[in-house]
Amino acid sequence: MDKAEGRNQTPIVELILLGFGNSPELLPLLFLLFLVIYIAAVAGNLLIIVLVRADPHLHTPMYYFVANLSAVEICYISTTLPRLLASLATGVRTISLQNCFVQFDVYGILSTAECLLLTAMCYDRYLAICHPLRYTALMNGRVCGHMVAGCWIYGIFYTIMLQIIILQLVYCGPKEIDHFFCDFSIVKKPFCGKIQTLQWLAYFLALIVTVGVFLFTLAAYVCIITNILRIPSNIGRKKSFSTCSSHLIVVTFYYGSIMTFFVVPMLNPPTILLKIMSV
Repeated sequence: MDKAEGRNQTPIVELILLGFGNSPELLPLLFLLFLVIYIAAVAGNLLIIVLVRADPHLHTPMYYFVANLSAVEICYISTTLPRLLASLATGVRTISLQNCFVQFDVYGILSTAECLLLTAMCYDRYLAICHPLRYTALMNGRVCGHMVAGCWIYGIFYTIMLQIIILQLVYCGPKEIDHFFCDFSIVKKPFCGKIQTLQWLAYFLALIVTVGVFLFTLAAYVCIITNILRIPSNIGRKKSFSTCSSHLIVVTFYYGSIMTFFVVPMLNPPTILLKIMSV
């Protein structure tokens, strides 16, 4: 009986992203707000890439990772905001299921690459402060290139593994997704069939990336701070800490937002709060 009902169901080929409500008077304001955010983010990150490329003094491993992180950020925001801007401008909220999967996959690749790039930057700071005499030999251009390539390869591998299993399932979630981009994680049961393999694989790979790199980052900064405190002069301590303080702030906000994003949904907050957190 269940199989017969499954065959009689009309397959979902188009989804509706509800975005930020139906108030016509708010649409121009939201369009302007997100357009400014998009232009500022793209222009700022492009400026960083150009400066790192143009200034020979910035041809160091740290700024090499910064430039790559900026490139990821440009791709990251370009995956979600242009689609939202088009929806706000035209009022068309529909998106094909196939395009939704593409957006979801690209988003997954970039978010994983971003996380691993921040970890690579942490390793760079660890070597610079804890092993300064060996830093030049350990962090040469070849090693940096391999680390960046590894970040992208793992992100692509992670997404492909999930997509192979997803393609064997049937999307049976709601036609309307109360979000501004394709994020299937906010839907309780988006797929029908034997989803245990998908769940276990997603949890396993996410555990390796999120928990693994978090513990690595935490251990690295414990070593970094310990070595900084051993420096006898105040000027030396301040100079050493200044080389990693900005990265520490970014990492703190990054993991803080991730933890908040996983904890807050357990409290069943309003959907608009989850959208604001995503922004």
